[in-house]
Amino acid sequence: MANSANPVQLIDAVRHGDTRGWFTESYSEKAFADRGIDCRFVQDNHSLSRPAWTLRGLHFQAPPAGQAKLVRCVRGRIWDVAVDIRRGSPTYGRSVGSELSAENGRQLYVPVGFAHGFLTLEPDTEVVYKVSHLYAPEADGGIAWNGAGVDWPLPPGTAPELSAKDARLPALNDFNSAFDYDGRPLLPLDQGVF
Repeated sequence: MANSANPVQLIDAVRHGDTRGWFTESYSEKAFADRGIDCRFVQDNHSLSRPAWTLRGLHFQAPPAGQAKLVRCVRGRIWDVAVDIRRGSPTYGRSVGSELSAENGRQLYVPVGFAHGFLTLEPDTEVVYKVSHLYAPEADGGIAWNGAGVDWPLPPGTAPELSAKDARLPALNDFNSAFDYDGRPLLPLDQGVF
């Protein structure tokens, strides 16, 4: 089991396979609660990114509409990232990331108080994620992909594909966070099975 003290968690669901393929339980309220993840998910989102090197993020919803996310890649591969944006946190501005793919089946749990983003590593990549609060346009926010010190695995000389909205996001240094530190510093990701 992963360290449930870590606010961001990398989750490896067990796959049961045979000659036909495999089956996995991608979410169980009880299993996640046992890991310290006790939010209630209320919406599922699904994105398709046609070109490789599409970057979506770094996004969040401000309180009181903050969103925790459970992210997985169901086609292709992504580099998935969470950045600590909780004011007063000793790990403010630090990030963790991991490759999520259809092949490895990993998921990343990103709690409220973290900006989230991902970079597609292959064309025609699909990502699905659960969120703990409905979309609230008035609470929608973000920080610049290149303004938070994230080490994105972009090939040298390659610029990511960005939305017009993401291209205008402020750098972390120009951002005034509405999230408070909850006493749990960001730790390196520890892969855990449920």
